[in-house]
Amino acid sequence: MSKLVIVGTVAFDAIETPFGKTDKILGGAATFIGLSAAQFDVDGAIVSVVGGDFPESYIDMLSEKGLNVEGLEIVKEGKTFFWSGKYHNDMNSRDTLATELNVLADFNPIVPDAYKNSEVVMLGNLHPMVQLSVIEQMEDPKLIILDTMNFWMDNTLDELMNVISKVNVITINDEEARQLTNEYSLVVAAQKIMSFGPDYVVIKKGEHGALLFHENEVFFAPALPLEEVFDPTGAGDTFAGGFAGYLAKTSDYSFENMKTAIINGSALASFCVEKFGTERLLGLTDRELHTRLQQFKNLTQFDIELT
Repeated sequence: MSKLVIVGTVAFDAIETPFGKTDKILGGAATFIGLSAAQFDVDGAIVSVVGGDFPESYIDMLSEKGLNVEGLEIVKEGKTFFWSGKYHNDMNSRDTLATELNVLADFNPIVPDAYKNSEVVMLGNLHPMVQLSVIEQMEDPKLIILDTMNFWMDNTLDELMNVISKVNVITINDEEARQLTNEYSLVVAAQKIMSFGPDYVVIKKGEHGALLFHENEVFFAPALPLEEVFDPTGAGDTFAGGFAGYLAKTSDYSFENMKTAIINGSALASFCVEKFGTERLLGLTDRELHTRLQQFKNLTQFDIELT
C-alpha cells in the first residue's frame, strides 16, 4: 500500500436541488476525495485550509476515517471557503449563487514531512500555482493525478499547462477536454492532452460514465443508471478519490489496474449523489460497495457469438 497526499478545498456548501435545500454543510474537493479514498483504508493526508468557523467535530470525523489532518491549516481569525449552488431539474446544470474564497485566497499548502515521500498525489481542483507548489514539495511520487476545470483554462492557462506537463494522469469532463484542445472528438482531444505531458487521460461524462485513455488504448466505464439523483455535488471528486485511493491501496499504476480503479471511482460516485453532501459516503459500508461493484460488472458483461 502506498501513501497518498490529497490537496483541495475543505469547505462549506449550501445546495438547492429539486429535492430540497441545505444550510451550510460540509463540502470541498479534498473532503469528498478523502472520504472516498478512505474506503480503501489508505494512509492518506489532507492538505487544505479552513477558518476558525470550521467545526472541530468535522476535523475529528476526518481523523476517525483514517485521514491525516496535520496538513489542514486552521486560520483562526479567517472564514472557511464557501460555495452555494442551485441545480436545475435535469441535475446536470447548475447556477453558482455564491463563491467566497475567504482563507483559500491566501492558501500556501504545506505537505506534512511524513507524507513528502508519498507515491500517489491527488491534486484536487485548485489554482494551478497551489497545485504546482505541492508537486515541488514531493520527493519522488510515482503517480500525480490532476483534477482541474474550465475556470483555470479561462483565467490561468499558462500556469495550468505548466502543471499539466508535470502530471501522470489528468481527470476533466468532456466539455473541458474540448475547451483545452479545441477538438470536438474526445479521442483526438485525449491524444492531444497526452502530448502535453500526461500518460493517462480520464474524461468524465457525468451520468454517461467515464473514458480512460493511454497511448492508443481506450477503456469506457459506464455510470450506473440510478433511480434517483439527489445531489450531484462532489460526485466528480468522489470519483477521483475512489480512483486515487484504489491505486494507492494496490500500488499498481498500470493501465489494466486503472480500469478497475475507474470502476471503483464510478461506484463510489454513484453513492455520493444519493444524499446531500457527504452524508451517504459517511455511512457507506464495505458490503454496499461490493454489491454495487457487482452491479457494475453485471451491467457490462455479455456473451457474444462472433461469426
